[in-house]
Amino acid sequence: MTAGPARGGGAGDLVEKHVAELDALLHGPSRAKSRLVEEARDGLTETVAAYTGEGEPYERAVHRAVAEFGSARELAASFQRELTIAQARHTARAIALSAPFLLACWFLVQSTGAPQTSAVPRAAQLLATHLATVAGAAVLLAAAALAATGVLARRLPVPHRLPLTVAWTGTTASVSMAVATLALATASVLAENWPLTAAACALAAASHAVVAGSARACRRCARLPSGAPVTL
Repeated sequence: MTAGPARGGGAGDLVEKHVAELDALLHGPSRAKSRLVEEARDGLTETVAAYTGEGEPYERAVHRAVAEFGSARELAASFQRELTIAQARHTARAIALSAPFLLACWFLVQSTGAPQTSAVPRAAQLLATHLATVAGAAVLLAAAALAATGVLARRLPVPHRLPLTVAWTGTTASVSMAVATLALATASVLAENWPLTAAACALAAASHAVVAGSARACRRCARLPSGAPVTL
C-alpha cells in the first residue's frame, strides 16, 4: 500500500468509510470478499497518492479518487458477480463432496438387517432409493457447475442463472439429507448393525448442515444486483 502525505482526519476517514460501506454491501465467501475489499482499498490509496504526488491537496485528492472509482453501491454491483460465482462454486463443491453420503446411506439402509416384514424398514428403503436418485442428479449438476465456472469460464461466459440453479440444487440436496437422517434414524431402531446406521445418520445430519448453509448463502448472492467485474 502506498503511503501518502499527512492525512486530514476527515479525508482519511472518507477512504475507510467508503471501503467499509463497500464491505457491508458485498456478500460471498469471506476469503474472496476480503480480497476484493482489499483491492478496492489499495486502488483508492494508490490513486490518492498519485493525485497528491501531482501537488493536489490531500482532501481534494481523496474526493477525486472516490468520485473516479464510483460510489460504494456501484462498486458493489461490479464486484458482486465475481463473489456470486465464487459462492456458487463453494456450494457446488459442498454438494459434490456431501451428496455421495446419500448414496452411502442408501447402501446402509439396504443392509440394515431389519426384518423385511416390517413396514418401517421397507418404507425407509424405498425412501433411500429416491434419495440416492436425488444425490446422483445433484452430483452431476454440481460437477457441471464447477466446470462451467472453472475451466470452461475461460472460453465461455458463465450463464447468468447458474448460481441460482446451484443454490436450489443445494437446497434440494440438503432437504434430501435431512430426510435421509430421519430415514436412517428410523431404520437404526430395528437394524442389527444399528451402530453403523446411527453413525451414518449423524454423518447425514452434518452434511445437511454444511450444504444447507452454503445453499442459503448462494441464494442470497444470486438475488443481489451484479454487473460485469471491474479491474482496479
